[in-house]
Amino acid sequence: MPCPTIIAGWLQHASPAPSPNQDERPPDTPIDLLVIHNISLPPGEFGGRWIEDLFLNQLDPNAHPYFAEIHRLRVSAHLLIDRTGRVTQFVPFERRAWHAGVSCYEGRERCNDFSIGIELEGCDDVAYEEAQYAALATVTRTLLRHYPDLRRERIVGHCDIAPGRKTDPGPAFDWIRYRACL
Repeated sequence: MPCPTIIAGWLQHASPAPSPNQDERPPDTPIDLLVIHNISLPPGEFGGRWIEDLFLNQLDPNAHPYFAEIHRLRVSAHLLIDRTGRVTQFVPFERRAWHAGVSCYEGRERCNDFSIGIELEGCDDVAYEEAQYAALATVTRTLLRHYPDLRRERIVGHCDIAPGRKTDPGPAFDWIRYRACL
């Protein structure tokens, strides 16, 4: 992935797919946390547009039994990095994506207010692809340059801000490898 830039909250070289599941951040709230997630739809399966459909409120409840349970969820992330390393952006970084849910980091609740959420197409127990690590590292370096309050030590997993409720990005995610690329 070429060294991207951010213009008006949008990562250049990412495919835009604006989600309705977003809103304004609280006034004067700096972006100072990056949250890494994983998602696969149906669970444990990769490929297709099911994740995008979920974030765009277009998931067909009849396409898979699991979708009948989740098609009414109103969720999003700022970015999705699929198994090939392709990056799709759903929410501009200056706006609040709905990715963290009930969450707390360093005593601050409502992590969506001050974080950027990146979903990796994957699951807790399947190794992530080289292309995903490369894209994630490139995107992270860009975010670190663009948002001065965001620092390497403020990059966490969903499991860190919602312990007991969330486990992603899971044990298959190689934090040492990822951090070494930054």
